[in-house]
Amino acid sequence: MENNAKFLTETALRISGVNPRKCMKCGKCSGTCPNYDAMEYHPHQFVAMVEKGQIEKLMQSKSIYLCLSCMACVERCPRGVEPGKLVEAVRLMQIRQQDKNHKGARDIPEFADESVPQQLLMAAMRKYRK
Repeated sequence: MENNAKFLTETALRISGVNPRKCMKCGKCSGTCPNYDAMEYHPHQFVAMVEKGQIEKLMQSKSIYLCLSCMACVERCPRGVEPGKLVEAVRLMQIRQQDKNHKGARDIPEFADESVPQQLLMAAMRKYRK
């Protein structure tokens, strides 16, 4: 694995806290994914690609934005691999690379209204300001 691929893989693993080597390739995570048909790479494929260091390929995939972050794959995994957390980590890496990770508290009023739960706003602020 080349240096950049190794760095990207280590970054994804550090952000997600996931060990993709625990995956036994059973496909239960993909079988429970509500957006399976729309995704180019399914949850079990995503885990395998992270393990192989193919992060750049994943970062270019629309699958990182098609994931609903419902974490059904996390709940269904018998080995606790947590594919959804890997997808979120790669998505965050792509957002940071595009330098679009600079929303602040003062930016909230322009895209939020009264129907948006405060808990959602706080979770998004914690997640995307890092």
